[in-house]
Amino acid sequence: MSTAPERDTLVYIANASDGTIGRYRLDRQTETLESLGTTDAGKNVMPLAVSPDQRYLYAAVRSEPLRVLSYRIDADSGDLAPIGSGSLSGSMAYIAVDRSGRYLLAASYGDSCVSVSPIDEHGVAGDAIQTEKTGANAHAIQASPDNRHVIATSLGEDHLSQFHFDGTLTANTPARVDTDAQQGPRHFVFSPCGRFVYVLGEFTADVTTFAFDAESGELTRLSVCHGLPENAGLERGMRQQEIPEGDETRRVWAADLHLTPDGRYLYLSERTSSTLSRLHVDPNTGEARFVASQPTVERPRGFEIDPLGGYLIAVGELSDRAALYRIDSADGALEHVSDAPVGNQANWVEIVTFD
Repeated sequence: MSTAPERDTLVYIANASDGTIGRYRLDRQTETLESLGTTDAGKNVMPLAVSPDQRYLYAAVRSEPLRVLSYRIDADSGDLAPIGSGSLSGSMAYIAVDRSGRYLLAASYGDSCVSVSPIDEHGVAGDAIQTEKTGANAHAIQASPDNRHVIATSLGEDHLSQFHFDGTLTANTPARVDTDAQQGPRHFVFSPCGRFVYVLGEFTADVTTFAFDAESGELTRLSVCHGLPENAGLERGMRQQEIPEGDETRRVWAADLHLTPDGRYLYLSERTSSTLSRLHVDPNTGEARFVASQPTVERPRGFEIDPLGGYLIAVGELSDRAALYRIDSADGALEHVSDAPVGNQANWVEIVTFD
């Protein structure tokens, strides 16, 4: 049983095929997810994002018309009140709110671009006002901790784009930094101290550590850590779309990446093997070290760590449940404590905690 202080914690899960967002309350005493119902969104609702003040939830819909939906979060009930929508310039694989809460950033895999949308004083994300082409298959985008810079991944060209940011994206110099070839950089996270960025390779499950210069906004590659055990039995370095018809070789297909609030434990999901991997991180050097891997929900596309660092919630595109894990503060080990039902093709998790 958790010894963490009681907090009212809400959990939101996107169910792409159903076009809904599932609402839950995390009960830290019973270590369960209490279902609060679902909210209609739109077919192929996928990436979600929460405002810095925890008052608003944003959902990108990847079916026509391509748009971002804005919801007001009711802290007492967990209900989502629709308050507006804005058009997007592509099918967005990832969205994030900047640190000021005034702009929505988005990355489109299919359209190989990133965009900026304004968020008004009522929390509504409007139509995109800037769209910038990136390398092939943009997959994630985030503002730096001080909000002066933005980073975006290009999975198809093995690089990260570097931008200055003041409400408008302006290419940095240099405009990009490369990963190793055939990594397929997908999701990434900043360390709590802001000095490091960890980038997950979709085709290898490797985690590349970059040093981040807050003044210049530039990334410098430091190290690469394998995110799967040596006996995983998966072939590395080939995207799923390139697998010849009839080829039954099992290939790496990594998906999501998250770091505990104390910056000590990094987790990644791998879809082919349906596993979660745990890495230990040295907060001083940024170096990551593989520790262990364990089975989880089927085809785990998304997961999230709660803001207090006590729990991890994982969902799978081919699973009918969300899995709740307790995180051991001593070594980062995950202990499965309960499950909760989810909709069809669950793929994204956001967690909101209130005092």
